[in-house]
Amino acid sequence: MTTPILQAAARILVSLLLLFSLFMLLRGHNAPGGGFIGGLIAAAAFALLAASHGVAEARRALRVEPSTVLAAGVAVALIAGIAPLLAGEPPVAARWAFIGGGEAEAGGKPSGLAVSTVLLFDLGVWLVVLGSVLALVFALEEDDLDEAGAGGPSGGGEGGGWSGSSPSSPACWPPAGAG
Repeated sequence: MTTPILQAAARILVSLLLLFSLFMLLRGHNAPGGGFIGGLIAAAAFALLAASHGVAEARRALRVEPSTVLAAGVAVALIAGIAPLLAGEPPVAARWAFIGGGEAEAGGKPSGLAVSTVLLFDLGVWLVVLGSVLALVFALEEDDLDEAGAGGPSGGGEGGGWSGSSPSSPACWPPAGAG
């Protein structure tokens, strides 16, 4: 059961969690953080959205299937690992590109936005973690909904869930003969 307060708070928190997730991703190769923790934070944002608005709404917000996100992450991480081979370096060696910069400055340092294969690898990890955790969370949430509709522990379907006379109900636990 969700309340309007939870739904309103979730909308704000999801945005903040996703922004913080990107922050953790981008600072990770120079300081604590990175793709793994950033992906977990992003997955927590979508899990919060699923808990407050339902799995269907969270899937709509994600826009692609979690398995597609996971596959894209593996592809990005592989590209980042293989790219140095094209320059004659060992795999997974750090390579840098400078975007939007002009000629090298007087000190010989290139100018512009520095993008590295390390960042690409972290992005791949971020996508893999996000996709795998969301696949698990969505599957568990949808399974919970299916059980609730079938009269499981949530008590949703015909038959009203657990009854007091059921051998597995808390009133009859532990079963006779156990212990």
